[in-house]
Order: sequence, then structure tokens, then C-alpha cells
Amino acid sequence: MAEGRREQPPHPLLSLPPASKRACFRPAPRGPGPGPGHGSGLPGSRYRSPESLLDCAAKAVADKWAFERVEERFERIPEPVQRRIVYWSFPRNEKEICMYSSFQSVGTGDGLPFRRGIRLLETGCVENVLQVGFHLSGTVTEPATPSEPEITHKVAISFDRCKITSVTCGCGNRDIFYCAHVVALSLYRIRKPEQVKLRLPISETLFQMNRDQLQKLVQYLITAHHTEVLPTAQKLADEILSSNSEINQVHGAPDPTAGASIDDDNCWHLDEDQVREQVKQFLSQGGYYGSGKQLNSMFAKVREMLRMRDSNGARMLTLITEQFMADPRLSLWRQQGTGMTDKCRQLWDELGALWVCVVLNPHCKSEEKSSWLKQLKKWGDMDVCPLEDGNYDSLSRPRRTVFSRAVEACDLHWQDSHLQRIISSDFYMSPSYQREGESLLFNPQGLPLWLDHVPTACARVDALRSHGYTREALRLAVAIINTLRLQQQRQMDIYKHQKKELLQRGATSTTNLEGWVGHPLDPIGCLILPHLHFPPLYHHVPVWGSSDGGESYLTLALEVALMGMGQQRIMPEGLYAQDKVCRNEEQIVAKLQELDLDDLLVQTLRKQAIQLLEAGPFSGLGEVIHRESVPMHTFAKYLFSALLPHDADLAYKVALRAMRLPVLESSAGSGDVGHPHHGISIVPSRYPRWFTLGHLESQQCELASTMLTAAKGDMLRLRTVLEVIQKNIHSSSLIFKLAQDAFKIATPAESPPDITLLNVALELGLQVMRMTLSTLNWRRREMVRWLVTCATEVGLRALVSILQSWYTLFTPTEATSIVAATVMSHNTILRLSLDYPQREELASCARTLALQCAMKDPQNCALSALTLCEKDHIAFETAYQIVIDAASTGMTYSQLFTIARYMEHRGYPLRSFKLASLAMTHLNLAYNQDTHPAINDVLWACALSHSLGKNELAAIIPLVVKSVHCATVLSDILRRCTMTAPGLAGIPGRRNSGKLMSTDKAPLRQLLDATISAYINTTHSRLTHISPRHYGEFIEFLSKARETFLLAQDGHIQFAQFIDNLKQIYKGKKKLMMLVRERFG
Repeated sequence: MAEGRREQPPHPLLSLPPASKRACFRPAPRGPGPGPGHGSGLPGSRYRSPESLLDCAAKAVADKWAFERVEERFERIPEPVQRRIVYWSFPRNEKEICMYSSFQSVGTGDGLPFRRGIRLLETGCVENVLQVGFHLSGTVTEPATPSEPEITHKVAISFDRCKITSVTCGCGNRDIFYCAHVVALSLYRIRKPEQVKLRLPISETLFQMNRDQLQKLVQYLITAHHTEVLPTAQKLADEILSSNSEINQVHGAPDPTAGASIDDDNCWHLDEDQVREQVKQFLSQGGYYGSGKQLNSMFAKVREMLRMRDSNGARMLTLITEQFMADPRLSLWRQQGTGMTDKCRQLWDELGALWVCVVLNPHCKSEEKSSWLKQLKKWGDMDVCPLEDGNYDSLSRPRRTVFSRAVEACDLHWQDSHLQRIISSDFYMSPSYQREGESLLFNPQGLPLWLDHVPTACARVDALRSHGYTREALRLAVAIINTLRLQQQRQMDIYKHQKKELLQRGATSTTNLEGWVGHPLDPIGCLILPHLHFPPLYHHVPVWGSSDGGESYLTLALEVALMGMGQQRIMPEGLYAQDKVCRNEEQIVAKLQELDLDDLLVQTLRKQAIQLLEAGPFSGLGEVIHRESVPMHTFAKYLFSALLPHDADLAYKVALRAMRLPVLESSAGSGDVGHPHHGISIVPSRYPRWFTLGHLESQQCELASTMLTAAKGDMLRLRTVLEVIQKNIHSSSLIFKLAQDAFKIATPAESPPDITLLNVALELGLQVMRMTLSTLNWRRREMVRWLVTCATEVGLRALVSILQSWYTLFTPTEATSIVAATVMSHNTILRLSLDYPQREELASCARTLALQCAMKDPQNCALSALTLCEKDHIAFETAYQIVIDAASTGMTYSQLFTIARYMEHRGYPLRSFKLASLAMTHLNLAYNQDTHPAINDVLWACALSHSLGKNELAAIIPLVVKSVHCATVLSDILRRCTMTAPGLAGIPGRRNSGKLMSTDKAPLRQLLDATISAYINTTHSRLTHISPRHYGEFIEFLSKARETFLLAQDGHIQFAQFIDNLKQIYKGKKKLMMLVRERFG
């Protein structure tokens, strides 16, 4: 067992913690109380005087042997020896008490049971402490609060071999961890052992009594607690007096204070029921943040137990796993075919990783490993067991669950002699005379190698570190890194012989099917953590035996992180696996960004960046990569930012190389024959898909933006970066974002603009315009407006250029309504400070654009063209003629009415009338369309005609009669025409008679007849489907009709005949006809 190898703490004078932490953890006193082991009596002498031989022996026995074994071994044990064994059997390390009293580590959270226990102890709340053998008892008083009175709790603790085996407290605490009262009593025993009354196990005391003393003891005990123990005492007395009772068949009697028996498990008290209940409760809360945080805290507690080599770590993990497997959501997800949330999925990943650590315990027993293997296989065979790659179940490989790695790890062992030598010594090397030629065990410098499947080898490192073997984990990690270095060098040698052929093909089928970044075993994280956390965090500690004297554990950590992230690897299958690659990469980068890059680290950074660039198909930054290789954008962004202050050329070389995204290229190279060609910006149709493509493209954009920012003011670098962007980024929205970023950086608020970067922004903007010209994009109007703004900042020539080449960048509508209109605005003229010739040049280009757009799309551009050409007579006439030519074919009545109103507003009434007449020919207003949006245009056109004169009115009335069949609209037109005399507009050269027009003569006679006819037709149409609730509305309609009829000379006769006809035809509608007779006779 791991407990059997517990390392003894160093001498207290060498390990005293800082003053701020002494309240939490104190070394145990060497020999408190009278008797052997007590100090010299001088102040503080107990820390200086050596322990007695009795204390040394008693301490060793108390830590390893059950007291029952001691009693069996020796017929009679002297009382002083028993006292020292009993004394040293209580736990001595406050860290262990803390581990079992809170999720979090000490130092955070005043409400934690451990912290509260310390406060209770330090405020004198612990009293009546008594140790009887292996049983500790006492009372802990909770001080009164404004809402609660003072309350005293009885606390009892049993212990054995320096572990607390059971706890009882009157507070009734139901939790995984010990309550504050148990903590307070435990710490009292650790910190103030000399104040604890210590007695031998009660059986020893009873052994010293005679019959009378025993009888007196029993009777006093019964008297003191007669209500509780009297029934039990009488029952036991009856059984003892019965010769055939079971109690008389057993030799001796139980003693709860004598410690555990030989066969009992020696482990800390852990309430299994509470572990199950709390895990079940957290899982039932779904993916909420609080529950996930609590479950992660439980996983952290398992790791803490493993690190302390506490057997409860595996025990607690088993209990957690049982509840995870019993989660009812697993069956539901399987039935519905839906996936679990990412948070839940990450919890399952951690569960699987923890089991790998547990089964790789270097000192676990074979029986334990067999038991774990059996249980893991049982869980893995269940249908609901989550798969390793999320919900993605590949048809091309065997089913793998989250426990598959742990099952495979059960086959690993630690008996290899080479492995044992690696982890047991810092100075293990091959003899110098054996360093010639190839070796599988050592590198050319004689340092040991560990050749194994890399993730598996790294899992060994994680297991060693997790079980508290930090130094051993570091040694093995160094051996693995030396192995990876040697492999990298050999891969570069291989590439040198294949370089010419691969460059000619432009692609390679060489790649790693299993990448280290995003791997379930997290090999890179396993390798860098031992180096970052040991020795002092982020300090350079030399590596023994390295050929380079400047090499440290920290440079090794950086180097292996760079090697792992730079590895060329195929994109894994499934959404979750791909998402995990992205997340793991970001986590590693975040760790590296915490490093303060000094000369040693920069040297390592440069060396590894150069090697990655020259490693060909074995590196994701090599000249030739697999078409479906994981992109290096996030990694390259880190390298670029880190290298830029020290080696700008190398930084740009790395970043420019990493900008590629071959999976989106239009065709695969001749060397990549496994997949068909695909179009640009289309997700590959292969199975499976790249689910994280959007995120990868955004990272590509971030890398480009970082380079643009850094290259500000450097025309050559900006041009290079621009070419790479235009070649490799296929998303218009991302290119637009880059253009906006470049524009923002190029135009600081308090400094003059950077013209080189502005031109880059404009180039990118122009590319966006060309890419989105023939596609739908909801941001298109924003893009067009931004481009004009950018071109304005660049200057006059840029504006002239986009006006002259508008047809490659904009639609006719955009060109006239946004581009030309903005260019010709007063604000633009002021912004550019243009002189008269420059303004004329700009205006001429805008007018030419307007006429071209009007010719191409008169429906949408004619009005804008007229507006832009107002100040140039020839251009304006040309635009007007374009409208007239298009009016009869492609323009709608609403467009023509709009232009007609514009013409009237600009002072061209006759042209306005002509356009309105053309519009009327396209209009058709049915009898029931009395709310049609074109009604106002019709009324306006008739008012315009009336104001121009009788001739124009006579010309438009036939068009109105032909197009409008709505009686109320016609009657409104008729009423307006009879209220004023025609020709009030005062057209030059015309005379106005000033007389009102008669409805008995042309042209109003035709309009009156049409209106009466419309009323008659509408009436019959409405009566066909009329309901009683519309009777009142219908009577009002007839009243309006009568007003129109009466405008005719014989109108009253016509109306009377009309009413009589209605009565005759619709006599079946008696109620309605009655209403008609009441109103109209």
C-alpha cells in the first residue's frame, strides 16, 4: 500500500512554515507530557532535544501496526510503552485534518469547517478533552450569536495508526467532510497534547480492578445513565448468566478504545453515503455553474488524496463514478440522440483521467488493480457509458469509452529496470564508452530516453505527480522530452532527403493521426506541469547532465510545449474532439503567456521556431502539410507576439507561414489523393466535417490583425501581410473585420493617419466589395458606407477610383444612393478641403456614374441620378430622357409617381404631369381598394392636372377612368375638380378663364358618369356577400352615392330608379330594404 511508504517529516527547525501559516499547520511536539521523550525543561527545548528511543519506536509502531498485532506479538506490554504507542497513534499532520474538512485548500474562505474549527480552538471553546486509548472525546461550545444561543456539542473521535477512523458530533452534521467541532477537537489534540488527559484503553484499566471495584464501576455507570443503559445492562447480564448464550462462546470482550483489529482496513473516516448523496444532488442540478464547480472540487479532493497517498482517493472516485453512471440523463441523451453539454462532458473527461492516474499508482497492489480493471470494464460495457470523443461514434474504429484509457493503463507496470533507474536517480547515464552508434535507451550525450507511446508515457508522469512522487515525475518527464528532441532531429533528417519531391507535389500524406493537443490524456499538460511547478515556480533550475549549461527545467517546459503545439496532426473526428483541440491549445498558450521571457527562454523560443519551420511534413509550420492538418493560427499568434521584440524577421516568417488554411483551398495537391477537390469557402463535404471551422477562421483573422498592427508604418511588411490575407482568408466578413481593424489603427484620434496602413485597409475593403457583390450579405450596406469613409480618408484619387470602377464593386442602387450621394455631400467636400477643379472632377465622375446606373437599373436609380445631375443641365436632361424611355417598360407606377413629385418640387410641372400620366397607365384600382397606397398619388396627379389647366385635366381624366374603379376615390376626384377653377398654376403663355367647370360638360361629364357607374357596380358587389352587421355602413355608402348622383341634371331621377331596382332585386333582404326605405323612401 502507498501508506506503507509514508515519508517522515523533516526536523521541525528545518521545516517551520512562515509565521502567517503557523496557525494552520504546526509540527507535532516531540515528547509532550511527563515520561520518556519530554524535553529538558528549558523554554522551547522540546524542539531541540532528541527523541528517546522509546518515542522513536512507539512512533513507528503507532504509524504501521494495529494495536491488536502488538498485543498478540508480546504477552505483556509495559504500561509506559502502551502509553507512548497510544499517544503517537493520533494523526500528527494538520494538512490531513484540513483535507477531510473542506473542499478548498487552507487559506481561502473563512466559512470553511477547518477555518471555523481553528477559530473555535483559538477562542477557548474546546473543553473536557479526554483520550482513552484510541478514543478521543471532548466538548466544543459554539458562542452565542444575535440569532442563536450558546450551544455545547459533545464530540467523539476514534483513530488508529495515525488516521481518524470514525467521528461523532452532537451537531448532527451530515456532510462529506468533518464539521468544525471535530476539527477543533482534532487540532486541540495535535497542538496541545500535553493538556489532554491520556488513559490506556479501558480494558487495561478494568484489568487492574478487583471484583468489588468492577461491581462498583458498573453500578455507578448504571446509576449515572440509568435511563439510557439500564435495558442494555440487564440484557447483557442475562446473557452472561446464561451458560448457552452466544456471548459466553466468545473469549474476552470488545473494547471500543483499543483501536482497530488486524483485519480492519486502515483508512480515514469517509462517509460513503454522503459522498453518494452529494454527487447525486449535484448531477441532478444539470449543467448549472454551481454544481459543476462543486463536482470539480470533489475531483480536486480526489487528486489531493492521491497526492497524500491516501487510499480513500480511489475509494471516493469509485463512489463518484457509480453516481455518474447512474445519472438518468445518460439514458435520456442516448434515446433522444442528443449530446450532453460541454461542461458535463468535461466532467466525464476528468473522471476518465483520474482513473488513469489511479490505476497507474506505482505502489498499488495487484489485487487492487484487478478489482479496478473489473469495475472499469463493467462500466465501459454499459450502453449509456459516454464515448471518448463525445457523441461521435466512428464506424471505422472500435467503440471507445471514457474508461478505455484507464482499462489500457491497467496493463502497464513499473518493473522495467531502465524505467526504475530513470525515476530513481538524477545521475543515471550510459557509460561514455557505450555512446557510439544508435541506442534505444540513451541519446548521444548518454542521457536516458523512454521510448513509448507519447501520451501513455506522459500519463505515467501525471500518475507519479498525482501520487506525490514529484521528483520522480520530473525525472521521467526529462527523459521523455529528450526522446522527443531526438525524434524531432531524426524527422528533420528524413525531410532533408524528401524535401525536393514534397515541394514539387505541394502536399503530403504524412501526418499524425493522434495529436498531442486535445488528446484525452493531455500529454503536453502532463509534461509541462512538473517543470512549471517544481522547483520554485517559473525560476530557472539547471537540468543535470544537459549538454547546454544554460538549460533549465523551465526552458524544457517551454520547449516541449512548443514541440507539442507545433506538431502536424490530422483534425480529429467529431464536434467535441475538435472543440477540445481548440480549448486545449488556448489553455497551453495561456500558461505560456504567464512566463516572463528572459534571454534563456527567448533563445529556446527562437531555436524551436526555426526547427518547426524546417521540419517539413512533421511540423504544422513546415513548408508542406497535409490538407486536413490542424491549423496553427493560435499557436503562431503566441509565437509572433513573443518573438517580435527579439527577432522580427523570424516572427513574421512564422506568422505568415501559419496563415494558410488548406482545407478551404480550391483543390488538393497532387500528393493528397485521398479526398476530392472542394470549392473555396465551402466546408469540406467529407465525413466527418470540420465543426469548428468558424472558430478556426476567426483565429486566422486574429493572427492577421496582429500582424497588421505590428507592421504599421512598414510598407514592405504591410504589402506582404496583405498578399497573404488576400490569398488565405476566404470569409468576406472576416476580411471586412481586418479592414476595419487596419483603418482604426491607421487613424488614431490624436495623431496624423498612417497612409500605408490606410491603403491596406482600402485594399481589403475593395476585396470585400468584390466578394460580396453578387451574394447576399446582411452587412452589405454597412460595408459600402465604410468603404466610402475609408476612401475619403485616403484622399481624392481613391474616391475617383471607386467612382470610375463602380460596376466591379457596387450594385447600381448602392453606387447612386450611397456611394455617389456620400461623395457629393457637403461633409465630404469639407473633409477633403477640395478646390474648385477638384470638386468639378469629383462631381463629373459622380454624374457619369449616376447616368450609367440609371441606364442599367432605371427603376431603382433614376431618381438618384436626377438628384445627382441637378446642377448640370445636359446630364439632367439625359437622366430625364432615360426615365421617359424606361417608363413604358420597366418602371412601376410608384417609381414614376415618386419621380413625378420630384419634378414638380424642382419646378418642372409639365414634366411632372407627363410622368404622372405615364404612371396612371400602369395603375389599376379595383372597386374595393379604397385604402390603396396609390390613392394619394392619384389625387395628387389629378390636382396637378387641374392646376395646369383644362387641357391637362382633359388628358388625364380618361386615364383615371380607365385605371380607377373605386367609387369613393372617383367621387373625391370629382368633388375636388368642381371646387376650384382649373389652371391656377399659372403656366407662362396660357390664359386662365377663372370659371368653375361644369359636370355636364367634358371632361368632367365623363368622370361623373364613371363615378355613378362605379357606385352602381360597387353596390351590387357589396350586396352579394353583405352581413347584418354591415347594414349601417352600407346605408352610409348609399348616402355618399346619392351626393354623386345629384351632381347630374337628372341625378335625383337616376338615384330613385337605382333605389327601386335594389328593392326589387334584393327584396329577400327584408331588414336591409326596410332600412333603405326609411332613409331614401
